[in-house]
Amino acid sequence: MNKHFIEVPTGEAMQELGKRVAAQVQGGDVLLLSGPLGAGKTTFAQGFGAGLGISEPIVSPTFTIARELDGRFANGEPAHLIHVDAYRLGGSSYAPGQDAIGRLLDELESLGLDEELEDPGENTVILMEWGEQMATALASERLEIHIDRPLEQTQTNPTTELTSNGMRTVTVVPVGARWEHFSL
Repeated sequence: MNKHFIEVPTGEAMQELGKRVAAQVQGGDVLLLSGPLGAGKTTFAQGFGAGLGISEPIVSPTFTIARELDGRFANGEPAHLIHVDAYRLGGSSYAPGQDAIGRLLDELESLGLDEELEDPGENTVILMEWGEQMATALASERLEIHIDRPLEQTQTNPTTELTSNGMRTVTVVPVGARWEHFSL
């Protein structure tokens, strides 16, 4: 596993990183975005969409769970992006004997996303925010992108808290043979 660590100082730089990653994806790829609220996941997704030539606005799909958008891969082939926000998935109501992953998969099935996520079509790319809890259940080959947001401590507020400003550290972890030659 070859981790990549990238310092990202601005929203524009986060979008550029998204474009660079989009230039290397192909149909069937699964990418998982994680990080705290306000870290820049949607900003990355906007750059990723622009890199796929998607003209529709990329917004957080929190309230719709998933959005489907069409664009083109770097080689000119049609690209179908499924942008999923799993933040509200995996509630606490389990069937007897059911584990958290089973619950998540049941919810994805009820939304009609389970088959697409487990076996994306030849022109489909999955970009899932908050998907780390189902990573191994859904995709043995995936690109994990974790965005760390800086902490801020001031004299007026001695407790350390996340800030929406400043340098982000993005950790990109390629998992599986598909990603073994990935580089940024």
